[in-house]
Amino acid sequence: MTELAYLSDGAAGYVRSFRARVTALPPGGIVLDRTFFYPAGGGQMADQGTLQPAAGPPWKVTDVTKSGAAVIHRIGRPAGSGTLTVGDEVEGAIDWGRRHRHMRLHTAQHLLSARIFSLTGLRTRKATMSGVRAEIELESTWPAGLVLEELDADVRRFLSPGRPVQIRYVPREEFERFPSARAGLVPLAPQVDPVRIVEIESADACPCGGTHVRDTGEIGPIALGSPSTVPGGASRISFTVGADAPPTPGA
Repeated sequence: MTELAYLSDGAAGYVRSFRARVTALPPGGIVLDRTFFYPAGGGQMADQGTLQPAAGPPWKVTDVTKSGAAVIHRIGRPAGSGTLTVGDEVEGAIDWGRRHRHMRLHTAQHLLSARIFSLTGLRTRKATMSGVRAEIELESTWPAGLVLEELDADVRRFLSPGRPVQIRYVPREEFERFPSARAGLVPLAPQVDPVRIVEIESADACPCGGTHVRDTGEIGPIALGSPSTVPGGASRISFTVGADAPPTPGA
């Protein structure tokens, strides 16, 4: 079992390096007792980085996936490296530029999905994110009354000045009494308890296991693409965030 240390609170998403012990060595991978590397899921891409043993060069982490209760760090074997054994301690280092772009992109997706829901009642069916670009698939066709320029102006109100983003946990029973109307399309897995809520002040509160920025002002400008139709009666809208992050609020 791997402790998902990145889930604990908002600050955990900003951890760039950590120490952990090797608990298993499946073919082509390393399992640790705890990790701050994000495994691919929920539309968010996996982290990359390195695992540095006590001796020898670092092992490059090329992908991160979940397998049951374990997180597998897929590795590229460094030239001339030694061997790892179960019980060895390693230092993990996350590719921060990649991680931070995904944090900005994921929080931007929550904000845009929330504003579309507020304006139209349409929920997000799924979202995919990569690099600085994301796509949001909605449950129905794009509403004729929603003009892209008006949506853009509405979203920008939440970017400057920025709104705080917080992580909180609520018991499953409490969440089911007051569920998130926007997020009702994908049911929570039975074992999820408590429920991790990502909350954007005055904009959104939605279950999520991803990493997020602390303030929407950290996202930077969002550029919306034109909506398109998806086979089956759904619709899709894409957006990008800037390649370079703006100054961190309060830094």
